[in-house]
Amino acid sequence: MIYKHFASVYDRLMKDVPYDEWAQFLHQAIQRYGNGGNRVLDLACGTGEISYRMAELGYELTGVDLSGEMLAVAQEKMMKKGFDALFIEQDMRELKGYKPFDAVLLNCDSINYLLKEEDVVKTFQAVYDHLNRNGLFLFDAHSVHKMEKIFKHAVFADNDEDVSYIWKCFDGEYPNSVIHELTFFVNNGTDYVRLDEDHYQRTFSISEYRHMLEKCGFTIVDITDGIFQSPDIEQAERIFYIAKKS
Repeated sequence: MIYKHFASVYDRLMKDVPYDEWAQFLHQAIQRYGNGGNRVLDLACGTGEISYRMAELGYELTGVDLSGEMLAVAQEKMMKKGFDALFIEQDMRELKGYKPFDAVLLNCDSINYLLKEEDVVKTFQAVYDHLNRNGLFLFDAHSVHKMEKIFKHAVFADNDEDVSYIWKCFDGEYPNSVIHELTFFVNNGTDYVRLDEDHYQRTFSISEYRHMLEKCGFTIVDITDGIFQSPDIEQAERIFYIAKKS
């Protein structure tokens, strides 16, 4: 999914995401389970909120995203923070041209934009092929519970001074999938501009993701609710997967 209009308002809409805690969770996992290296690839890096935080934690960062608009924002942030990072516009299913990394990140349910199982497997294999020995792959995904119980036929709305939105959810074509119909009203200083986008997402069960990872050669290190604590991982809204290339 390429964010056509979303890049300009993404950070304002995501202002409540606990990025600091998220980056710390990733950092601690890499320190605990990783191979000791510091080369990190941030896939679907978006506007670079996780990217620059990982750079602050001492990692040599490369960012990849399908949206040039998102990457421009990420590059500007990184420069303002005083870090030198490479940002590349590329499809995560078709990674090429990189030296191996010690960890690959895929955050903020970006994996859920892949609607076909074959594309998920293709991405997992591309990640595996770009990891050093004992390198880690860390990603998160919406749970089946979230798709079926929270998104299903839901309507969300928010009214802020800078940007307001109406977010409607409809059943998608595939099992455990959803269509997000988004309408933004963005304050441009004189009036409000309306922007419309449709986002398509699909998730898979824990056992399905586990099978796909193992199919590509990964060893599962941990499956957790991460920073979003839940008494039952099956009922968690977001599930974090940590896998290793042996």
